[in-house]
Parts: sequence; structure tokens; C-alpha cells
Amino acid sequence: MGIGVAIGVIAFRKITEAQANLGPEGLNRAVGRMADGLFDFADAVRSGMHQREEDLRAALGIDDAAAGGR
Repeated sequence: MGIGVAIGVIAFRKITEAQANLGPEGLNRAVGRMADGLFDFADAVRSGMHQREEDLRAALGIDDAAAGGR
């Protein structure tokens, strides 16, 4: 009987969680998390591009002042 109660509680929690994710609030949370992830990825790409540009400039001996003061 205890196992049946435990399974019932777990199932109820899963159903409640699924309903919360399907509603407008759940959709908003999912979109917000996706947007945050996209912004974090874009920041990482920009940072990597900037670092790579600095590495290439150093390797080629190009001075930032000569390149227009970036």
C-alpha cells in the first residue's frame, strides 16, 4: 500500500508539473530561458571573436592605433 501511495504522489507531481509547463506562464518561462541562453551564447561568441582578433593582431604585429584606434 505504501508503494502505491508513493507512486500516486510522484504521478501527481509529474502531472502538476506538466500542466504548469503547458500553460502561458510555463511557455513564458521556457521562452525566457531560451532567450537568456541565446544572449549568453552571443556574448561568448563576441568575446571569442574579440580575443581571436587580438591574437591575430599580435601575431601579425599590427598595432591597434595604426588600425584606426579600435
